[in-house]
Amino acid sequence: MKRLVLVGAVITALSVTLSAQRGKPATQAGGHTAPKAQPGSAPAPSVPTGEMQLGSVNLTKGVKADGKPLAAGTYQLRLTAQAATPDAKGQTPSSERWVEFVQRGQVKGREVVTIVPQSEIDKVQKDTPPHANASKVEMLKGGDYVRVWINRGGNHYLLHLPTA
Repeated sequence: MKRLVLVGAVITALSVTLSAQRGKPATQAGGHTAPKAQPGSAPAPSVPTGEMQLGSVNLTKGVKADGKPLAAGTYQLRLTAQAATPDAKGQTPSSERWVEFVQRGQVKGREVVTIVPQSEIDKVQKDTPPHANASKVEMLKGGDYVRVWINRGGNHYLLHLPTA
């Protein structure tokens, strides 16, 4: 009788061990668990790293850039190599950079621009984007902000400037 109970206990222990093994990932030599397969990730969007001319824009109303007044007029916009500190945790640091407003060879102001790759613009903006290598300046609802939107080189550059 003791043998029968002992054999039953051994069989039960073996069956529990085998069923537990079926739920575990396969092991490699040395008893280490093989890593789980990772889903493929999309390649990182191509954001320019150096200085770049973005084109010219005409501001029909005075605005503030970096907290300082910027008069109405036509400006050349130049993307700088200087990255802005990201506000949001997890945000790509290179997606926010400083842009300079240049008039007659002099920097008149600067502001942080958000760079959005073409593949992601529909997740950020619902309005119709400007054509390739073009820009759009528009007063936003309420009249408190002017949006400067530039589409250049496969990226969209968005500036939101408070009115002066």
